[in-house]
Amino acid sequence: MKNALITGITGQDGSYLAELLLEKGYNVYGIMRRKSVVDYGNVEHIKDKIQFIYADMTDIISLINAMKISQADEVYNLAAQSFVATSWEQPLATAEIDAIGVTNMLEAIRTVKPTARFYQASTSEMFGLVQEIPQKETTPFYPRSPYGVAKLYGHWITKNYRESFKLFACSGILFNHESERRGKEFVTRKITDAVARIKFGIQEYLELGNMDSKRDWGHSKDYVKAMWLMLQQDTPDDYVIATNETRTVREFVETAFHLVGITIKWQGDGVNEVGINQENGQIIVKINPKFFRPAEVDILLGDPSKADEKLGWKRNIPFTELVERMIKSDMELVQKEIKNTK
Repeated sequence: MKNALITGITGQDGSYLAELLLEKGYNVYGIMRRKSVVDYGNVEHIKDKIQFIYADMTDIISLINAMKISQADEVYNLAAQSFVATSWEQPLATAEIDAIGVTNMLEAIRTVKPTARFYQASTSEMFGLVQEIPQKETTPFYPRSPYGVAKLYGHWITKNYRESFKLFACSGILFNHESERRGKEFVTRKITDAVARIKFGIQEYLELGNMDSKRDWGHSKDYVKAMWLMLQQDTPDDYVIATNETRTVREFVETAFHLVGITIKWQGDGVNEVGINQENGQIIVKINPKFFRPAEVDILLGDPSKADEKLGWKRNIPFTELVERMIKSDMELVQKEIKNTK
């Protein structure tokens, strides 16, 4: 029976990965930051099956202690300040967690158990101002946010420890992956939550920024399988995990509304563009310039052929099903909210 240590276990990816590893018979340890009120987040339903360790990515002593307690055979570093918009507001905190935090974790592994296998959650945001389409493992990086820059450090320090200290260290360059467990600050969940509220008449409209940004969207449940597969290989390497399909934010919005029986008609241009409910003429989508990024990433499209060939990884949940799962979940949550307020 293997021991696995997951940082960021209460988040979207951490919860799906914990479920996967528990199904495979692992002893699962999860790192949590100490708070005045314990928040198990997305692992509330399996908290009794996980052994939690209080630690922090900015405190190497606590990470060394976590390695000693868990004696982890596999370490999955999913902890991050992962909201791109916040990284402009908190660039130093983002760097401490997403860059230096990775080094802290690698040093903890090297100090306590250098035979442990390490997974680093890299991101497609490292490609930023893309140098080729689609993006693959050999595509040059050009990050366009403090988040992307910090993650690029984490990516390269992982590669450096692999080559310098012969650690089994892999980076998964994951393109956008969403789910019903996504936080509401992320645009996909912001959309599905708003669509549910508009459908039930408790919100008038949805405000968004750049509607024409293109993203490669998959489901988190598929992507955590790729994380696990990377650490089961004979040699460590880096892999792009993506769908090789790109959709605009506008398409995501249209799909989400369509799934609740609302057809959108677009009117106007630029910041004056609005989305109108075709049936009753109500404005249900508006553009708000405050949601524009200081430096925009216009298109992300990943080529997962290496993961397909070497890992045998394939996604199972297509785009429409992803949106459908998120809409169904948010419709149920909003219904409960309405019921509880009566």
